Amino acid sequence: MTRAKDIMHEGAQWITRDETLSRAAQVMEMLNVGALPVSNDEGRLCGIITDRDIVVKCLAQGRDPAKVRAGELCEGTPRWIDANADVDDVLHEMESHRIRRLPVIENKRLVGMISEADVARHLPDDKVAELVGMIYSPAK
Repeated sequence: MTRAKDIMHEGAQWITRDETLSRAAQVMEMLNVGALPVSNDEGRLCGIITDRDIVVKCLAQGRDPAKVRAGELCEGTPRWIDANADVDDVLHEMESHRIRRLPVIENKRLVGMISEADVARHLPDDKVAELVGMIYSPAK
């Protein structure tokens, strides 16, 4: 059985919701990633912000990324997967919620992220095609 931790990208890091978007962008650059999980005051996942979020929801609106906090961009219910979950559960979670990145949690700690690229690298073409088809198809 292939598990979430078998296909995840290790070394994921999160920022707290009180960090500025400038700091988030710096961390993204340092890690060479386009998304960061965001934690609340209790160290629990409260959302994910992306480089696109910073551009569209901050810069494009004339807001200052040195003053806007990461938590201000977190919307909806954060999704994650247990490190030992079967890869079919990973795909189901990503497909059903139409998400491109999924934090991987083990013992209540962030241990990695799964992106579309990770799926493409580790899974057969038919699984990749199914994921892409579900994520990018028009919403019903």
